[in-house]
Amino acid sequence: MSASSRVFVARLAGTPVFDPIGDQVGRVRDVVVLVRAKGAPRAVGLVVEVPGRRRVFLPLTRVTSIDAGQVISTGLVNMRRFEQRAMESVVLGELLDRRVHLKDGSGEVTIEDVSIAQQRTGDWLVDQLFVRRRAGRGSAPFRRGSTLTVPVDAVEDLTTRSAGQGAAQLLEAYEDMRAADLADVIHELGAARRLEIASALNDERLADVLEELPEDAQVSILSGLDRDRAADVLEAMEPDDAADLLNELSDEQAAQLLNLMEPEEAADVRRLLKYAEDTAGGLMTTEPVILGADDTIATALAQIRRAELPPALASMVFVVRPPQETPTGRFLGVAHFQRLLREPPHAAVASVLDAETEWLTHDASVGRVTRLLAAYDLLALPVLDAQRRLLGVVTVDDVLDHILPDDWRGSDDERLESITTQSAPAEQKKSAEQGGSERREASRG
Repeated sequence: MSASSRVFVARLAGTPVFDPIGDQVGRVRDVVVLVRAKGAPRAVGLVVEVPGRRRVFLPLTRVTSIDAGQVISTGLVNMRRFEQRAMESVVLGELLDRRVHLKDGSGEVTIEDVSIAQQRTGDWLVDQLFVRRRAGRGSAPFRRGSTLTVPVDAVEDLTTRSAGQGAAQLLEAYEDMRAADLADVIHELGAARRLEIASALNDERLADVLEELPEDAQVSILSGLDRDRAADVLEAMEPDDAADLLNELSDEQAAQLLNLMEPEEAADVRRLLKYAEDTAGGLMTTEPVILGADDTIATALAQIRRAELPPALASMVFVVRPPQETPTGRFLGVAHFQRLLREPPHAAVASVLDAETEWLTHDASVGRVTRLLAAYDLLALPVLDAQRRLLGVVTVDDVLDHILPDDWRGSDDERLESITTQSAPAEQKKSAEQGGSERREASRG
């Protein structure tokens, strides 16, 4: 790359990374820089997401080309999980939306993008900031201030974290990211920045992200929100996930939030809180697809076609006698998704009913739930009471969340690395481990 190479980081987010023979290694998720008291910040590497949602560090010394729509690496990537160091900042996560002051005294601006340029020495330095001025006093609410590009040394407090940093640019860069992947990004940030990003999400998006975060991060974010906002987010969560989160709070805090929720939403969560967490009752959701025997197959297909419905819940329709809200009338059976596709749309769901499906009591252990799901290749199981009323449904994803280690979101990288290195030839393992470690240390140190 030439000495004039320049890249704007916000545009780099999501860019595919390829090895020299054209195989995709992963996608760029951020750029790591060293912000120093004197001199321009130095970019030292890329945070790359590789298959398995693992984020690894790719030194810029191992990048041979950055151009429109792709990054080319040497193919040597250390697969150890990326861990941010004390002196490092990630551009998208921590520098975008930061408020800084111009040295010429013309006021405060917000950083909307950062450019890095390769020097003749081969180093990459942050050289320019794309910033936005505040709209003038008395401007219309929808008007935004003017933008300009300034040298990095034109601002005076880049090394000092500003209070109330926004989140608009980071969220724009990650707009198309799935909730689970955005949760990974947020989890890597510091507690204060994590709360800023969470606060900028709408209720439904934040609810989806919270469901994918570890419990400590969930509690930290929910506790940092205004109580009314926290209650709104709980309402947008699946009832079982909301109940799990409330179980992690103090009794006083949980009671306050339940009282602020809509009565109907709170009633479902209160009912789930009565069950032990390691039972079918504690795992189940109270909002599966429920229909009456006379409803048509067309109606059933319309219900499971809803975009917001998780795949496991869309695998079958639960057929009951009235009432059709949990706890329902007598449970009649289930109509499987594939069977529904094979029958005339005008036929009643009762005509395709599987009345012999396995079911659970509310006190069934996690072990029994797991065995039944595995034995019958099911994605969901009904939970019934003594009168055969449908109380809720346990899905396979709820069981996986429960049986995996508490830190599975962060610890699987090392376990995967152990598995992959065990299957690699000895010389290849040694070279990858030693060479990758040395390169990473040298490039960041």
